[in-house]
Amino acid sequence: MQTRRRFLGTAALGLLGGALPGAFPIRARAQGLDTAKIIVGFPPGGTTDVMARKVADKLRGPYARVVIVENRPGAGGQLGVVALKDAPPDGGTMLLTPSSMLTIYPNTYPKLQYRVDDVAPASLAMYSHHVLSVGPAVPDSVRTLRDFFAWTKANPDKAVYGSPGAGSMPHLIGVLIAKASGADLRHVAYRGSAPGIQDLLGGQIASFLGPTGDVLAHSQAGKVRVLGTSGKERSAFLPAVPTMGEQGFKIALREWYAFFLPARANPETVQRAAAALQAVLGQAEVVEFAKQFGLEVQGSTPLQLADVLKADTAEWGGLVKQTGFTAES
Repeated sequence: MQTRRRFLGTAALGLLGGALPGAFPIRARAQGLDTAKIIVGFPPGGTTDVMARKVADKLRGPYARVVIVENRPGAGGQLGVVALKDAPPDGGTMLLTPSSMLTIYPNTYPKLQYRVDDVAPASLAMYSHHVLSVGPAVPDSVRTLRDFFAWTKANPDKAVYGSPGAGSMPHLIGVLIAKASGADLRHVAYRGSAPGIQDLLGGQIASFLGPTGDVLAHSQAGKVRVLGTSGKERSAFLPAVPTMGEQGFKIALREWYAFFLPARANPETVQRAAAALQAVLGQAEVVEFAKQFGLEVQGSTPLQLADVLKADTAEWGGLVKQTGFTAES
């Protein structure tokens, strides 16, 4: 899917520390912003939470005297979006979220407590491949996706995979590859990756499908085996692991994460937040920190993010309609 594979060339300037087109100088403190918070719709410990805390640390001082992270886990990340929608539009509240909540959920949930136009795009933040990992519940002989699906067919009572949320991109990827394999793979939705990974490590579930960074350290420690990655090309963080496409599954997806403000925020407030975020995301320390969690940092202007959001929402709508995928799948 082209919109997820291409990321904006002009936004790459942020990685070099350059200013992006349309960026405003950071004037939040001058306008009296004392406290700010970044909402994360998942529990502490996952990819989104870790990066939100790093960005919050870097925003302290330049953007606001105090910047905190507020976790609003539940409903697969939906509660974070709802919290942003209802927040004051003064620039003191941002949301860092994976794209699924705004591009896939509107197409997979018949009822949501928010709409896409309830948020104001501020800046892209990063992107990640998703990976299918197996834990101690699966024999060591299982080394590929084909091995795994053969094992699930022989052990139907253990044919389960977890994901960070029902209706999310990892959930959909699981449905697509299970359908292609002919396996009856049951889905278990968690309130974010952290509790699902704990069950994977404990052997309560056979496999988990989620962001690379959520299992990277466990993979390096030999506690889980990553069987396939979702991108068009192999992950730079797991170069020895073949893509799902290489293994015969027509998957070439990666997920972006981005910052949003409430839709009622005025353009100057959005630009002010975007400029602060671009400055942080352009720092080499932040880029290197993100690599520990399998993330590639990429900032953008609000307009660039708005274009990506619009294109992906339409594209996912077509795929969901074509496959019949729902949050209950």
